[in-house]
Amino acid sequence: MASQEELKAVRLQKRKLLESKGINTYPSNSNRTHDILEAVSHFDELNVAQSVVILNGRIMSKRGQGAISFVDIFDGTGKVQVVFKSDTEVSYIGHDVAEDCFALFKDTADIGDFVEVSGNMFVTQSGQQSLEVRGWRMLAKSLLPVPDGWYGLKDDDERFRKRYLDLLQSDELQDLFRKRAQFWKVARNFFEHKGFLEVETPTLEITTGGAEARPFGTHHNDFDIDVFMRISVGELWQKRLMAAGFAKTFEIGRVYRNEGSSTEHVQEFTNAECYAAYMNLDEGKVLVQDLYRALAQDVFGKTEFTTRGHTFDLAAEWAEIDYVDEVKKHTGIDVLEASEAEMEETLKKLGVKYDGKNKERMTDSLWKYCRKKISGPAFLINHPKLVAPLSKEHPEDPRKTEMFQVIIAGSEIGRAHAELNDPIEQAARFDAQNKILSEGDDEAMMPDHEYVEMLEYGMPPTFGFGFGERLFTFFADKPIREVQLFPLMRPRE
Repeated sequence: MASQEELKAVRLQKRKLLESKGINTYPSNSNRTHDILEAVSHFDELNVAQSVVILNGRIMSKRGQGAISFVDIFDGTGKVQVVFKSDTEVSYIGHDVAEDCFALFKDTADIGDFVEVSGNMFVTQSGQQSLEVRGWRMLAKSLLPVPDGWYGLKDDDERFRKRYLDLLQSDELQDLFRKRAQFWKVARNFFEHKGFLEVETPTLEITTGGAEARPFGTHHNDFDIDVFMRISVGELWQKRLMAAGFAKTFEIGRVYRNEGSSTEHVQEFTNAECYAAYMNLDEGKVLVQDLYRALAQDVFGKTEFTTRGHTFDLAAEWAEIDYVDEVKKHTGIDVLEASEAEMEETLKKLGVKYDGKNKERMTDSLWKYCRKKISGPAFLINHPKLVAPLSKEHPEDPRKTEMFQVIIAGSEIGRAHAELNDPIEQAARFDAQNKILSEGDDEAMMPDHEYVEMLEYGMPPTFGFGFGERLFTFFADKPIREVQLFPLMRPRE
């Protein structure tokens, strides 16, 4: 089998052959009259009228020998067969070539090349809609062969590095990303229909607020200050907009968390957050149920899914699960009363690995051990205050908060808060987080004193909710890297 370099050398010779005839193998213009989808959709009228049709596309396959060649071209909208016949006069479009242009095509065109073809639509003897070629030209000569669709890119590392080839060879993968685009379109339409205003908030921040995660840091040269890439979709900024008098806002955007990778976690991903003044948690639950059902039905045409060893139906009744009770049921630990030593001992017995030996991290780790057993859909409620620094205190138990998380297939797929708007309480919560931060837990939330000042001016009772592309991965039953067009890769050594 020829090496890639040998194959490239052959293609370079074909390029030189075309150039020797004064042909530009990378022209900038196109004469296309129809994209392939249009030509196929209007085949009957084009065939009857015998209109001259000019199509562009990449050569995906070549078949036939001698007097006839069958070529499939693809332009991103569709694929069509074009037919070269030796008894049909074929010209080189836009250039006077004295020799047989059918033979020139056979001698210089390869699978992977981008070409322009002109001719008339017709039906072959086998009944296939096709274009009979009367003219052609090279639009871009490929110097490397596209890997065979069956034997080609099977290694995940190679697929992600050469995603353009991976996508080219897989209709299923292209459909996945069309669904992903539709997913965010449905989300945007849903929020707008509900009266939410789409906003844009900073992606570079002096302090990262709205979530607990290790941030990416960089330096702002003009201001000569260190800044961080955001870890939430503008939570503390959108809540400032509630204070400014906006009733409902939402944002869809990228966030960055300098943490580990898994089937559910990457460092850069898309999230959405919405905020609504005067909306309570019960109203928020209805909003979230309606949103998730719309996303499932409008994008995937169903509400029942099987993924990660779980089956769930979003159209079914959503259970409510108490955080403290659930942890106690599965581990025997009351996270509100247990000491750090008791938690640490229990985590060791359960074989749970965790980062940070403070009570917040251990509480969260105990819960994560328990959540794997829940298929959902369910609302997790009554979180301990320690793990919810931005939520209102529960009116019946000051150790708990008013928030919920959506639990699907053993994972947290969305988080909502009755947003804390007491400036004194918020300052105290930030102080508690800052203490954890100073003790070496770099996932703790940074204090934002200007946000506290905003609360001192006053923010209305507010419902806030956030979810991300992880929800899409559960609907699609794919690891998160698989639903990203170009996941970050380590440089090759």
